[in-house]
Parts: sequence; C-alpha cells; structure tokens
Amino acid sequence: MSSNRLPGKVLKLVVNKPMLELQLERLARSRKLDRLVVATSLEQSDNPIEDLCDKYEIDCFRGSLDDVLDRFYQTARQYKPDVIVRLTGDCPLTDPDVIDMGIEFFQSHDYDYVSNSVERTFPIGLDMEVFSHSHLKAAWKKAILPSEREHVTAYFRNRPEKYKIGQFHNTEDLSHHRWTVDEPADYEFVKAVYEHLYPVNPTFSSRDILELLEKKPALMSLNYSIVHGEGYIKSLKDDEEYIKKEKQFV
Repeated sequence: MSSNRLPGKVLKLVVNKPMLELQLERLARSRKLDRLVVATSLEQSDNPIEDLCDKYEIDCFRGSLDDVLDRFYQTARQYKPDVIVRLTGDCPLTDPDVIDMGIEFFQSHDYDYVSNSVERTFPIGLDMEVFSHSHLKAAWKKAILPSEREHVTAYFRNRPEKYKIGQFHNTEDLSHHRWTVDEPADYEFVKAVYEHLYPVNPTFSSRDILELLEKKPALMSLNYSIVHGEGYIKSLKDDEEYIKKEKQFV
C-alpha cells in the first residue's frame, strides 16, 4: 500500500473490485499452485490487505517492508513449501496458464531458478519465478546488497556461475506489451482492459487481451511509453552507496 509511484495501488478499484482480489481470482485458476499466500508488510497501512485476505479466506503473512527477501523466507518457514512460485502483487492481468507452464518447465528440467522475465518474451505483467525453499534459505543467509534484499531473486540472477538459471520463452515475442501497474497510467490501462473484457467473460485470457488491443490500439498509448524497472535501478544506486560505506570501514 505504501508504493511511492501509485500509493494504495494493490487495492485500487477496477470493475468495483480491489486489484489484488482480481489477481487472486486469476491465480486461483492455476492447476499447479497448491496454495496461495499473500506476503505483505507489518506496516499499519497494509492492514487492509490482511483484511481482504481474511474476507476471502486466503493465507496472509506479514513481515519486513523493505527486506522483502526476509519476508519471503519467513513466509516459507511458516508454510514449508518445497518449491516457491514468486508473483508480485501489481500484476492483475497475470495468466494462470503461463504460471503453469513455468512450473512444468521447472519440474521437467534440472534448474535451480526458472523465470520468464530474465530474457523477456512475455508481456511485462505476466512475470513469474520458481525456485526451491532450500535455495531461498541460502540467498536469505548470504545476500547483503540492498537490491538483493529488496528484490528477492536478484541474488540468484547475479550468480549464473553458481545457480543453474532456466528461462522459458513464449512462442512469440510480446515483450513490448506493458500489463503491470507501477504508475497511474498503468492503472488506467488495466482498468480499461477489465472494463472491456471482465463483464462479458471474467476468465478472459491473455489472447483475449491481445485481440482487444488489436481492435483498440489506442489503449496502448496510455502507458506503453513508461520505462520498466525504475525501482530496480534505484536499488542498484542504493547498492553503490552501501558499498561506499562498507569500504570506509575496511
């Protein structure tokens, strides 16, 4: 709820429902996910997220606001999954079929970490990551850079010599599409997509979204010019400051 660029974004209303509720609706259609857990912060501003989870009987774990890696690890300690699928709460157009594809890819290969967003071929907003509980624990113990504590899986991605990283690709490159919600313009885009598709078919697919954009290409002008990854770029600058401070004490 404390997002800088779009405060309260995960509970902003789309078709009269909080965005997070709509995302959870879509995730519930996955055939491969055994359990959904919303991992939010202990901040008072995130109380409404826990209230929403209680209302729909969805597990909710609360931990550190800034050390998201610790929050994920503490969640895993409580629920004890063998394999973790990480999804971010700002993707209300998430695709359960893509998630299942990623899990199947992880299960059928000998990778430590699988993602569809290291080399993008899916729209931004369909991101998912898969890794084992044991590797999460190792990252939690060893990661020290601010970017690796905030972004959870950066520790894996930064060490391809240590971790076997698997990337699953789409059949066509759709990476130019932006379906995530970071900025007010993103919210307007997602709101428009839902208003067009959800009343007719609440289980609309990614293909339905693409067909809508073919018919109404003006929708893409709402947010497709936004540069993705500004939050991670800021974290890398925090890393530089952290390293400078550490060197002062060596």
